Amino acid sequence: MKSANQLTAPIMAGNLPAASGGGEPPSIDNGSAKVVNALFRELQSCFPAWRQAWPTDDAMAAAKKTWIKGFAAAGITSIEQIKYGIEQCRMMPSDFIPSVGKFIELCKPTPEMLGLPAIDKAFDEACRKAHPAMAGAKWSHQAVYHAASESGFYNLQTLTMDASRKLFERNYAIACRLLLDGKPLKAIPLALTSSVDSRVTPEVGRAALAALRGAL
Repeated sequence: MKSANQLTAPIMAGNLPAASGGGEPPSIDNGSAKVVNALFRELQSCFPAWRQAWPTDDAMAAAKKTWIKGFAAAGITSIEQIKYGIEQCRMMPSDFIPSVGKFIELCKPTPEMLGLPAIDKAFDEACRKAHPAMAGAKWSHQAVYHAASESGFYNLQTLTMDASRKLFERNYAIACRLLLDGKPLKAIPLALTSSVDSRVTPEVGRAALAALRGAL
């Protein structure tokens, strides 16, 4: 059986088609076709009863088009996402091919699979550290800070628990996707120094303002 690395080795990441506007089917280039053909070969290796789903070549060809449309609609556009789906398939006890919807879910790793805090812990941390008194606090992971920042620290403090949870979950999922795709996350601000320069006094501030006015 081929490994996920062997499956994707000759193919560049990010060449699955994205969803197109207007409800039109996504265009399929040679790279996308190679990815899907390799994926289906891997699925045939993982699931001995694959002919139950694709009894003929025509049925398999039609399924490939359906899967590509499903990937585009669900935002499955990178090789890394496909790899996670394949890895999960290898651990499934069933002999039967999963539906495209099930496979898409398998392509979405949980935060724990990426070495991140589970959603419950991440949300609890975000709510606690959203308070102004926690400015400069250490975050468990950059992705948690990114999701909290995108959700809005004020929102996390003032929205209802259900509303703030849904908002954070959405942004945490996006942060996980960015991390998986190797894209940058918001940087955690450096902690403020614990001491204040004694030279910065009200008198110094007033003198600076006076100098600024004189320059205008």
